[in-house]
Amino acid sequence: MPLYDADLDLSPITSRTVALIGYGNHGRSHALNLRDSGVADVLVALRHGSASRAKAEADGFAVVSLEDAARRADVLSILAADEAHKEIWETRLAPHARAGQCLMFCHGFSIDYGLINPPDGFDVVLAAAKGPGGAVRSAFEKGGGLVGFYAVHRDASGAAGDIAKAYLKALGCGRAGVHETTFKEEALADILGEQVVLVGGMSALAREGFEQLIAAGISPQMAYIDTVHELKYIADLIHERGIHGMYAAISDTAEFGAHEVEAPIREAVRPVFEAVVADVTSGDFARRWVADYENGRARLHERRKAAGEHPLETAGQMMRGAARRRAE
Repeated sequence: MPLYDADLDLSPITSRTVALIGYGNHGRSHALNLRDSGVADVLVALRHGSASRAKAEADGFAVVSLEDAARRADVLSILAADEAHKEIWETRLAPHARAGQCLMFCHGFSIDYGLINPPDGFDVVLAAAKGPGGAVRSAFEKGGGLVGFYAVHRDASGAAGDIAKAYLKALGCGRAGVHETTFKEEALADILGEQVVLVGGMSALAREGFEQLIAAGISPQMAYIDTVHELKYIADLIHERGIHGMYAAISDTAEFGAHEVEAPIREAVRPVFEAVVADVTSGDFARRWVADYENGRARLHERRKAAGEHPLETAGQMMRGAARRRAE
């Protein structure tokens, strides 16, 4: 059963010094929500020369080095990019960290795939607000929150779970529900969901659909609207009503056709999904991604460049530009 605000105690986090490692979308949202929830001692830990320093200081936070954070904090919330965790832990945090501290992660990636293996004496917990970093803050400001998941990998203090749950309450997750999970479950669900459905799968369907409509003689503008632009409306309906409710809200023509193609599409992509599951669960994906990070993200930058040059992007820029001009 999920836990809500009335079930959760803030004191395990308000009584501790919390250092946030990183000040990107997640780091900034976490810092602001923690402070607004009564966590008085929040540090932002950044590398020397970080472009985020000015933003963190403008927001009123004390900015410290990663090494200083490891020496001073009771809770180290590691919010930097997953692929950088090994380097950050081994070179910046571990030499200065001490037994009795709580290491907190917002994804299960680093612990489940062995990028970080803290010595005995540390609490190791997961506190994951499920959604983009910016949404953690925007939902909080509207009086809501994102669904949260917590897990305990190591409980040296006997209070690890309470710290993780209190942290999630401070983020606003107690307003939406806090659930227990494991590092492995969160890591697999997060990566697989993003790769095969939310990002990779959706992008693949949109690009293929765009190309097929162009091949059928449809204009790029119309093709973009019907394969990309309207995704937002469908996503909003699913978010509000579920898939069945979305079907009930669209035209009968759209629903009839969708039911006709859903089964063959699922059959066609099933081998791809199964291969991705095997790749992720074996750890091969994590090893490739960390290796690419250590190589300057060369493969990522190459693929990002190719994606930006797809004709769909040109059509999208044209349509979005026209919409902005009308709004002006």
